[in-house]
Amino acid sequence: MSIEIKKCNQEDLQKLQEVSIETFYDAFKEQNSPESMAAYLEKAFNLEKLELEISNISSQFFLIHFNNEVAGYLKININEAQSEEMGDESLEVERIYLKTKFQKHGLGKVLLNKGIEIATDLDKRKVWLGVWEENENAIAFYKKMGFVQTGTHSFYMGDEEQLDFIMTKTL
Repeated sequence: MSIEIKKCNQEDLQKLQEVSIETFYDAFKEQNSPESMAAYLEKAFNLEKLELEISNISSQFFLIHFNNEVAGYLKININEAQSEEMGDESLEVERIYLKTKFQKHGLGKVLLNKGIEIATDLDKRKVWLGVWEENENAIAFYKKMGFVQTGTHSFYMGDEEQLDFIMTKTL
């Protein structure tokens, strides 16, 4: 079993888009209308938006490879790139997306630990993330990793408002 994490750059945009669409669709297609899903995927993961995100100096993307195949990715944000105002002492784990066939192999833990490692290297005091209130498996995973619920925020799937739990880990 070989696991490799590689920081993304502009050359990875197409692969990043493909993985984003596949993983988000597979995770949430059952709970959302096809119209809402299509609108969200186009808005959130078009190449222009991903290019802006990857070129933001306060955001970083990392592809994870499992046995030389792209399995998913991690996106982290600091400073003004955070999706909520959490201050300069915080790092946001905005996305841990894994392809379905690579789940349950410990890769989520590897990616989360990568985010925590970067937060430590940057002298951050907190790592936080948003997780859909109905994503019970993810919530249980984050609790196991030492995160606690500290608030909520809205997430929009098309016109539909959904609730994310904000979960935080103090370093």
